[in-house]
Amino acid sequence: MFNRWNIQVNHYEFLEPNWFWGLLAIPIVSFLLFRLERRRTGDWKINSHHTLHPHSRINVIALFRFVFNQLPVAILTLLIAAMARPYSWQESEQKHEENKYGIDIIIALDVSMSMYATDFEPNRLDAAKEVATEFINGRNGDKIGLVQYAGEAFTSCPLTLDYPILIKQLSKADGMQMDPGTAIGTGLGTSVVQLRNNALKSKVIILLTDGSNNSGDISPEDAALLAKEKGICVYTIGIGSNGMAPTPVITPTGMIYQNMPVEIDEQTLTQIATITGGTYFRASDKKGLKKIYEEIELMEKRKITHKVIQADPPPTPQAFLNWAFVLFIFYMGIKSVLFLPQPHE
Repeated sequence: MFNRWNIQVNHYEFLEPNWFWGLLAIPIVSFLLFRLERRRTGDWKINSHHTLHPHSRINVIALFRFVFNQLPVAILTLLIAAMARPYSWQESEQKHEENKYGIDIIIALDVSMSMYATDFEPNRLDAAKEVATEFINGRNGDKIGLVQYAGEAFTSCPLTLDYPILIKQLSKADGMQMDPGTAIGTGLGTSVVQLRNNALKSKVIILLTDGSNNSGDISPEDAALLAKEKGICVYTIGIGSNGMAPTPVITPTGMIYQNMPVEIDEQTLTQIATITGGTYFRASDKKGLKKIYEEIELMEKRKITHKVIQADPPPTPQAFLNWAFVLFIFYMGIKSVLFLPQPHE
């Protein structure tokens, strides 16, 4: 029942947002109503009991008249929002049964030892997890899963709409118990397996690494061809600053940090993206990594917009219409009770 009265705009997306251009007329309407009210003579029914201070009475009446006079503006704003055809995944009873208008996304995260290099704050892996968490929290109606890989790969979280569970798994991702190395092809292949049986047309893999393929039984190129065959778009991200970076190295006496060259196989990552219709990005700092996720999000939204969809998601303008109706009844009721007809001269 509460959802029928929820008009928080950030909970909605709009099928016909061009209607919001009508909001440009709101300040003009508000000003005209204000001017019209200023020209009116006193015509309110009030209690003139002598104990009510005249000055405070005038202030209260003036404030009430101003707010009351602007109610048509609020009603018009609500009607414009309703005409923009709002819809909300949060209000959809089918949210957990059908992901018809969302995207299936697998985040393939490199958790190899080099991801603990400290050229990102506090290190590459933690920075990648932080930005990925922000990306997940910004989704709505998309199923997302997590594959982590080093010298081997496994699915840390299958596709889900339960984002808190996914984020919990993401926060625990590390490669300390995995085979050493960077098996990009295996990580990508494992991600493809998670998406191959899904009928959703929009399927995306975001593959992040800081190195080059040096492990695994499947090459990155073969995994990319498999992704292409399944209609999966792969966005690849090379993470690492330019030049040298403090990188952990295992020695007989334990782990130490040494300045090591940043060696990202950009040619292979570009090839993966090109084969699958995606894009390769280079992130040299955390700020750049955030921008990359934002750009990926925009690119996928444009793809969804340009697709021919047989049926639109059902609009849910009920909350906006309910409040517009309530304000209209309130406005007309107060007007009929408090206003007296103007005397004829």
